[in-house]
Amino acid sequence: MASLNVLVTAASRRVPLIRAFQDALKSSVTLGRVIVSDVNPLSPAVHTAERWYHVPLATAPDYLDAISGICEREHVGLIIPTIDDELEVFGAAAADFESRGIRIAVSPAATSHICNDKLLTCEHLRANGIPAAETHLPNDLPASHAFPLFIKPRWGRGGVGAHAIHAPKDLAFFVEYVEDPIVQEYLDGPEFTIDVLCDFRHRPISIVPRERVVVRAGVIDRGRTVHDRKLIELAKSVTRALPFAGAVNIQCRVVNGQPTVFEINPRFSGGIPLTIAAGADFPRYLVELALGRPVPARIGQFRDQLWMTSYEASIFVEAEDLETGRKPPVAIKVVA
Repeated sequence: MASLNVLVTAASRRVPLIRAFQDALKSSVTLGRVIVSDVNPLSPAVHTAERWYHVPLATAPDYLDAISGICEREHVGLIIPTIDDELEVFGAAAADFESRGIRIAVSPAATSHICNDKLLTCEHLRANGIPAAETHLPNDLPASHAFPLFIKPRWGRGGVGAHAIHAPKDLAFFVEYVEDPIVQEYLDGPEFTIDVLCDFRHRPISIVPRERVVVRAGVIDRGRTVHDRKLIELAKSVTRALPFAGAVNIQCRVVNGQPTVFEINPRFSGGIPLTIAAGADFPRYLVELALGRPVPARIGQFRDQLWMTSYEASIFVEAEDLETGRKPPVAIKVVA
């Protein structure tokens, strides 16, 4: 009888991802449940999982101890990290967890280190012959640069602190305003995210490009799948330049017919529901891999031109249930 419990960390607003893993467990195993961890009992995903745990921040020294305790208590066999802050930490610890029978769907620590640093990302890709945005520290910006430019934090997510720069006065202001900024060439063209899933041997299994037609707060609001050979080949070249495991999203723009990468996030994207709906069921593939079952490559196998248009939904929780944890899922505070 197959059994697998999945822990999704920093669950936050990732309700569709939690439900996708719940569906994956129903279709792939006889027994299994989804557990989540978070720092906030009001995070929506907390109230969609079978059980949740309050944990320290991912940057806290006892974070891994807390996660390890959850895994032991809940017999977790697969961990799904979801935020940039924890990717390097989990990547460095993956071998230790695997020795205890726990798979972590995370890329090697060195890969996450490069991808978390947007300057290193583009430098590494360009050094490997992959089209990537020309990226500089402000003091290294060539004197011959032309406007517009694009400025954003060297480390960051969700489009926070990202600004188009159209004049020298704007550049002077935002270099001081944005924390640890980098300056990129301005890529004027349609924006795409390429969702990629790699197995635990770093081989790509599925590649699904999506056009980000409307974006709100850094997350896709309306978009469509696009079966584009150039985008799929670009993703393949990125997986040859960097070893990945689990979900990855490659962000790029197409300028004069040439897709150019400007960012890589080695984790699930906010738009993953569209990829799953198009037939590339990343959660189910990961469950199968964690169970030791073969998962053949399905690159390019997805429903083309499927649109997603998103809306907000709410979960309602009684205050006393937040305080006491009596309402399922049971809230358990982990002390390492």
